[in-house]
Amino acid sequence: MHSVISISGLSKTYASGFNALKGVDLDIRQGEIFALLGPNGAGKTTLISIVCGLVNPSAGRVTVGGCDIVRDYRSARAMIGLVPQELTTDAFETVWNTVSFSRGLFGKPPNPAYLERLLQDLSLWNKKDNKLLTLSGGMKRRVLIAKALSHEPQILFLDEPTAGVDVELRRDMWQLVRRLRDKGVTVILTTHYIEEAEEMADRIGVITRGELILVEDKATLMRKLGGKQLTLQLAAPLAQIPPALSNYGLVLAKGGRELVYRYEAEGEDNALVDLLRELAAAGIAFADLHTTQRSLEDIFVSLVSEREPGGEGAR
Repeated sequence: MHSVISISGLSKTYASGFNALKGVDLDIRQGEIFALLGPNGAGKTTLISIVCGLVNPSAGRVTVGGCDIVRDYRSARAMIGLVPQELTTDAFETVWNTVSFSRGLFGKPPNPAYLERLLQDLSLWNKKDNKLLTLSGGMKRRVLIAKALSHEPQILFLDEPTAGVDVELRRDMWQLVRRLRDKGVTVILTTHYIEEAEEMADRIGVITRGELILVEDKATLMRKLGGKQLTLQLAAPLAQIPPALSNYGLVLAKGGRELVYRYEAEGEDNALVDLLRELAAAGIAFADLHTTQRSLEDIFVSLVSEREPGGEGAR
């Protein structure tokens, strides 16, 4: 799968001296859903804005579909649809006219059938003649998505698309995103709802303080860093952990009624077998057991905290 967006050595320093991006290198594959995660002020929106041609980079190079975003701006921009965070719309225009106008801006011929399907998919068809000022915030968000898709882009950027919107819109939007991905559209999203990234994304990127600190396939990331926890509900409470089990880093919980063992997701199958064998040898019986896995949110918080001043990575 080849790259549809290639970012090399991208940096951005604003006039105030704030260094928003620091030498970012990133390739985004055609037809994937790529989630860019990071705390507020990490550089997510700056990165998206540069690729979309809204902010000029200080250094580095970006190509979209092989087109340089500076030298061949029109061709690069025509491939991109952007759903921004802000609800910026022409309040006195109708839904149909504003979406049709957005399509025309990119030189696309009229295609009422396509726009009708698009508005149907976003549950906007019965609002097509309504002026935007009469719509709810959630409906305005749907209009922004329709505008971004009006010219049938190959790449869709979603910058915090579901922040503050209702559950119905969130469900409709993710169904639409999946259909777009199935048609070969590349989707790049930033989100504060990390469970959405965990559910939707093919790959995850984590950015903090202007630096891209990790890019990984989601499945690989969860396998490598998604540590697990085994909880044993003991048949009889323990006052303390026997010295023979000290190497496992076990923790007593629930007043000695539970024994907790934390381990990495990969490569500890033998350790689990050994642990259960030694528990039996020590005469410790358990009535039940269950495992839980570290979530993407846990991984994200850990990665970012390590890069923050005072975090593990600062030492």
